[in-house]
Amino acid sequence: MKEPSKEAERWLKQAESDLAYAELGLREGFFAQACFQCQQVCEKAIKAVRYARGERAVLGHALVELAASLDAMEKFRESFAVLDQYYVPTRYPNGLPGGIPSDVYTENQAAAAVDIARQVVAAVRAELRFTPAQEGDEGAEE
Repeated sequence: MKEPSKEAERWLKQAESDLAYAELGLREGFFAQACFQCQQVCEKAIKAVRYARGERAVLGHALVELAASLDAMEKFRESFAVLDQYYVPTRYPNGLPGGIPSDVYTENQAAAAVDIARQVVAAVRAELRFTPAQEGDEGAEE
């Protein structure tokens, strides 16, 4: 396995890229997609913490379960329970009882999801003490 802090940084960088995409989705009215992307942001950010702690393989997608052993993520537990509900139904018409995701998810849901994702990324960045990513930067550690 790669050095733990480098692997963590890779996961956090991808989470930040996914967050930018979720923000774009919110601005452009793709609310279901933004909700799903925020679940992915948090999943990758949580995995970054776990990789930083030396775990060799971090499997799974349920945020509540992935974050259960992380004290720094405890304050997000209820938010993770909401975002976990966006993992499947935001993507597949048969994941909802009638309707399709693009007609069901709202701007308020997407805005709340983006807000949570921003907070989680900031908390993980602080936990890992990484400096914010700069354009063209390889993501130096403090």
